[in-house]
Amino acid sequence: MKKVVFLPLIFISCFFLGGCAGSAASAEEYFAIGMAYFELGKYEEAEKWLTRARQSNRTMVASTYNLGRLAFEMGRYEDAARHFESILRRDRENVLALKAAAYSRIMTGDMENAERHYAKLLELVPESADSGYNHALVLFAMERYADAETVLERYPVALLENNDNLLLYARVRAALNKVEAIDHFAAWLETNSNPKVRYEFGQSLEKHNFYARALGEYRKAYADSTAASVDPKRSDVRFAIARVLLIADGSSGEGITELQGAITEGFNNIASVEGLVSRVSGSNRETIRNIINSLRQASETNP
Repeated sequence: MKKVVFLPLIFISCFFLGGCAGSAASAEEYFAIGMAYFELGKYEEAEKWLTRARQSNRTMVASTYNLGRLAFEMGRYEDAARHFESILRRDRENVLALKAAAYSRIMTGDMENAERHYAKLLELVPESADSGYNHALVLFAMERYADAETVLERYPVALLENNDNLLLYARVRAALNKVEAIDHFAAWLETNSNPKVRYEFGQSLEKHNFYARALGEYRKAYADSTAASVDPKRSDVRFAIARVLLIADGSSGEGITELQGAITEGFNNIASVEGLVSRVSGSNRETIRNIINSLRQASETNP
């Protein structure tokens, strides 16, 4: 059943009389018409009427806020952010405008302004775990890992109960090279499954020399990935398997087999392969040097 939208009387009159531009309609009526069009999904008409309503002090803030919502719905994130921020220039403590401006700035890629809005928002509503998560997410994107960790730790209950918070916490602590990240990844994977997260878990384990566990996670990530996987690529996961095998045993034949398999599947990071030379011994060292030469020749042939 379609949703029935009941329109204000002024909207019906304007529709049948050919518009109210020259009528004595009030700003509140313009606002009501604009919001009725918004509910109908007629965004261009809604924008027209809300712009009129914004001319009055009585409906300026509400109209500007909803013009921001309209712009966001239409994918015009820069316009949306400008609308919300125009409210903040008059009222820096408007919580709704702060939330909307912060999220719009994430969508425009302006992390500095997004972070500024979230910082102010959490001054006003410090108990908001959702805003805290978003703030930490922005800080993580800015590579301010210690600050992100501090923000997340203000919400211990959310870390225990919210999977998104827990995963971000694991990633933040991994970026800080903290061994505790291992426990957070493991806790997340108890109730979730994702090859990218398993790969990250394997990297954290490998970084702290838990090679057997790292190998197990890399193998699971490889099994769960496909040839179409991008982040990480299947060939990258297979190279990680080879790397761990060769680190654990420099003369490992299985490690060389996995390395050759990774190359066959498209792995072509010469610098990463060169990093293995000092970690292998005997005939494996010569084999890897030959692989490096082949990769260089291929890159010269297909730059």
